[in-house]
Amino acid sequence: MTAGGGNGQDEAALAPSDPELTAPEATEPPTALTPVEGEPVAPLSREEIEALRRERDDLRDQLLRRRADFENYKKRVERDRQSAALEAEAGVLRALIPTIDNLDRALSAAAGESSLRDGVDLIRRELLALMEARGVVLEDPTGQPFDPEAHQALSHEPAAGVKDGTIVEVFQKGYRLRERLLRPALVKVAKGSDGDEPEALD
Repeated sequence: MTAGGGNGQDEAALAPSDPELTAPEATEPPTALTPVEGEPVAPLSREEIEALRRERDDLRDQLLRRRADFENYKKRVERDRQSAALEAEAGVLRALIPTIDNLDRALSAAAGESSLRDGVDLIRRELLALMEARGVVLEDPTGQPFDPEAHQALSHEPAAGVKDGTIVEVFQKGYRLRERLLRPALVKVAKGSDGDEPEALD
């Protein structure tokens, strides 16, 4: 027996006899979706459509209100921030006003000493320039009508030829930072000439 003959018999024994087993058949892919069985959707009634529209409109109104509330909140926060910053600045500048008053008194006392007066006047002018650069306005209301929101009356006296309620003398000038009053002006106010005694206010 030869080795070549044995190999031929083994190959014949291993070869498949059924032609269907020689190669797997290729399956064709589906060409269309399989329909899903289900109940058809019934059309909405007019009442249901109106209810959906009302719900949509309510949601839109809620969104618009929330947006408006948020915008108002942002504006309020910004106003509060600006107000706090202005109040802090006003506090610092308000604290400088008594220093200017003292410099004014020193200038009055040093009338005969030119060197001292010049030094004090220089300090005063530099301090006023600093405050003006920050928006502070010095107010001298002489001849203006008395305004209780901006002036403080220390006395009322008759003044010939002056309209009643007019400021005739300023004891201390007022200071204002933009729209905020730092200190009211201390003034004397003219009153009608009726022979009354001058009236002093606390």
